Amino acid sequence: MPAPKHPFRLNVGFIVAEQNGYSREFPVEFPEVRLQELELTDVNGTITFTRTAQGLLAQIRLTASTITECKRCLEPSRLTLTPDFAELYAFNQNSVTDSGLLVPESGQIDLGPLVREYMLLEIPIAPLCRPDCLGLCPICGENQNEHTCTHEEESFDPRLAVLRGLLDI
Repeated sequence: MPAPKHPFRLNVGFIVAEQNGYSREFPVEFPEVRLQELELTDVNGTITFTRTAQGLLAQIRLTASTITECKRCLEPSRLTLTPDFAELYAFNQNSVTDSGLLVPESGQIDLGPLVREYMLLEIPIAPLCRPDCLGLCPICGENQNEHTCTHEEESFDPRLAVLRGLLDI
């Protein structure tokens, strides 16, 4: 089954008519989802909407996987993302928070852009395939996790010896 075009679009219009405190949980389970350039697999979790006096409080708890490139060895690696966040969709401009989210008149809220942002924030700046990744050999470029290099000391220009001494400090 192909991934839905708008997997995080939910009809919450009926919650607006409920009393304050009413809550509805939406289970999330997709084998794969694409949010612009972000490809996610094994997406699971819950989205809970709660009716408040100011608007609808969306509480999102998800788990998903994505493929990243290890900073040290440049190999692809699977990274698990677990964003847990809440946002308020206000009923009117007087109740709007810093995020500027309003409940649309259609009652259809698309959480896709929010989920994408929070998923991207979960990805580290320098992802690693594993904490003890050895990276690439600086001389031949081989992946040191797979091969052990036995290179002799690299020859260098003697005029740079003073600078080389700074590396030993």
